[in-house]
Amino acid sequence: MAVRGNNLDTVRRHNLSTVVGLVHRSGGLSRSRLTTLTGLNRSTVAALVAELVELGLAVEELPEGNRTVGRPSPLVRPHRDAVAIAVNPEVDAITVGVVGLDAVVRSQVRREVDAPPSPEEAVRITAGLVSEMLSELPASAVILGLGVAVPGLVRSVDGVVRLAPHLGWENVPFAAMLAEATHLPCWGGNDASLGAVAERNFGAGDGVSDLIYLNGGASGIGGGMIVGGELLGGIGGFAGEFGHTRVAGAAVPGATLEDEVNRARLREALNIPGVDSEQLERAIFSARDDDAVAEIDRQVDMLSTALRNTINILNPALVVLGGFLGALYEARTEQMTRLVGLQTLGPAFDDVAIARAALGDEILLIGAAELVFDNVLDDPAQLTNVAAQHPVE
Repeated sequence: MAVRGNNLDTVRRHNLSTVVGLVHRSGGLSRSRLTTLTGLNRSTVAALVAELVELGLAVEELPEGNRTVGRPSPLVRPHRDAVAIAVNPEVDAITVGVVGLDAVVRSQVRREVDAPPSPEEAVRITAGLVSEMLSELPASAVILGLGVAVPGLVRSVDGVVRLAPHLGWENVPFAAMLAEATHLPCWGGNDASLGAVAERNFGAGDGVSDLIYLNGGASGIGGGMIVGGELLGGIGGFAGEFGHTRVAGAAVPGATLEDEVNRARLREALNIPGVDSEQLERAIFSARDDDAVAEIDRQVDMLSTALRNTINILNPALVVLGGFLGALYEARTEQMTRLVGLQTLGPAFDDVAIARAALGDEILLIGAAELVFDNVLDDPAQLTNVAAQHPVE
């Protein structure tokens, strides 16, 4: 669907935002294609692109291998040095990454912790990692801000973590604390909701208007919903907590989905002491021990029931599974598909596909960066290199 712009000079900022948004989400478009998508004339698009180049957000280059007659339309791509800093605090580690405007993770560092960090400890660790990563960026880098993917309920208006039960945080102004510590503008959101946005824009959900994303991680199971092409956040931004729904057939009455479909229980059954996701996935695929296979099958059954409920209620076109849930699905694709089909209303099952997240372990960093890009690119004309103005101490 075309994103319409406007040729009036009074809405130049809107047009600039429209063009950079298209370039960001596509990874690069020709000037002629931008003209078609926006409805703007060629000279207006050329001027807007020139401004984005000057701001350090875009680069222009001639297409490779062009064989068309006449002058080729230049390609407009995101500038590789326009970046966001992305943060994912978890119960076992804090991960910080540099993500380009092209949605490519340039670098990342995972700092493991012995126990769930307090907000103050998480800020201290994060600020130190951010400082190190900024020092490694080129002087020309345009630092657009910092985004945080939190495993908990994050109030959308101000980034306050209302509740992150596994971290033990409640009413923590985490985004504001990080902004003060790093001197970077900062935005926070729920990790799984940001994962849904990342998969919708750049992963398995590219082009899909209605999808559900479920993430399985150290803090349990979270979810995000894209409805009509927009993230469904609810009144406070807390929607999508599928992990806290009760499941039938649990050994303990009142147990939730994340109690029963649980990474720690998988690791114990498979005798995997570490937290390496690739190691866990290999163990799931190679499991032969009867108890381990039984635990995998039990979790697949529980997850299938949860997916049945989700599909029947929300009627998505796609369900995307990330984290260890994606590994369970890939290891038991036929089994899970059959179980979901048996429990889901026929027409709803006919309309839905199930897929593993395409962005892998980088999904939450890419999602956190989208928070930054969404806010900054809404008015790129106001852009300043915030890191150069406010270096981390």
